[in-house]
Amino acid sequence: MSTKVAIITDVHGNTPALKAVLEDIDSQSNVEHIYCLGDMVAIGPDTDEVLAALFSREDVSMITGNHEDAVLAIFQGQEPASRGEESAHHEWIVQHTDKMFLHKLLDLPRSLKVKHEGKSLLLVHYHLDSTGNFLPIDRDPSSEKLDTIYNGNQAEMVCFGHHHPVHFFETADRTYLNPGSLGCCDRPVARYAVLDIDSTGITVEMKEIPYDNRQFLLSYEKLEVPARELILKVFHGNQHMSIMSDQES
Repeated sequence: MSTKVAIITDVHGNTPALKAVLEDIDSQSNVEHIYCLGDMVAIGPDTDEVLAALFSREDVSMITGNHEDAVLAIFQGQEPASRGEESAHHEWIVQHTDKMFLHKLLDLPRSLKVKHEGKSLLLVHYHLDSTGNFLPIDRDPSSEKLDTIYNGNQAEMVCFGHHHPVHFFETADRTYLNPGSLGCCDRPVARYAVLDIDSTGITVEMKEIPYDNRQFLLSYEKLEVPARELILKVFHGNQHMSIMSDQES
């Protein structure tokens, strides 16, 4: 007997990417649950649409990420966690998000511990320190570093996101997986992973789902999304420039 679950993370307000992944998951009748590892909001402008799609499903469990932290701080009238252009972007997200969804985000946990077929999984947006705050991004992660962070933890697999590239490490202690950002990529693909879990272990299948991102990328300018030039360059590899060039030719 085995159980299949999907791991998604860092949707970042990208509706067409999320839709493509959910359609792919739904085409596999044996995927029993979807775990979403935070940063559903911001960077992309489609926060309402993304949260509506995720909250409407009974087979999705979500946790919060650093962009939820930033948006919710503004929503609650607290000191913004971001500065400058980033803060203006988060303010814009709050202004353009249904407050019902923001209240729902307040109720989400920081992490999840789940068990399937006797195998224990720890789900976090990113590695946490002893006070529950996210550690700085390690841009050169290794199995040794991860084993040090999770020394003594009983989970047989740790799933995380936050850093958008794909990471996959297997050690004597456990498996570490970051399937890569679903909504941010320099190519028109949406990334996620499927875990096939049975009593003998966990098999990981990395997935890249092609989708049409043209209108999504062009929407940044139409909606006048704050920090759009930086976002389109850093998180989408300036793909919009070739799209605009094609339209002009």
